[in-house]
Amino acid sequence: QVQLEENGGGSMPAGGSLRLSCVASGTSSRLSMGWFRLILGKGREWVAAISQSSNNIAYDSRVKGRFTISRDKGKNTVYLQIDSLNPDDSAMYYCAAAPDWPHWPERESEWNYWGRGTQVTVSS
Repeated sequence: QVQLEENGGGSMPAGGSLRLSCVASGTSSRLSMGWFRLILGKGREWVAAISQSSNNIAYDSRVKGRFTISRDKGKNTVYLQIDSLNPDDSAMYYCAAAPDWPHWPERESEWNYWGRGTQVTVSS
């Protein structure tokens, strides 16, 4: 079974930075990977995605410019660098994965595997 495990969350003042990581285990195939976040009072929203070979990278417009997604070459390890944190970024961040590049990464149904999440709390 494919399992995803996120790490790197924590509490941070506004303006700070965090680097989240996600490692997929249980498969020898390279996966497309991405990030969603669950915001209290709002719901789950897509953040970013990266393809197996990093040829395709996509961001939601709300985070583009402050968030950077990357991965280790040849591995199912993905990162999310978050800069200039603001309280609106507070959320449970979930890692997602799929066997192929999803043409509609903002759709939860495009992703096959999910992690349990890592909490990011940004204070003002």
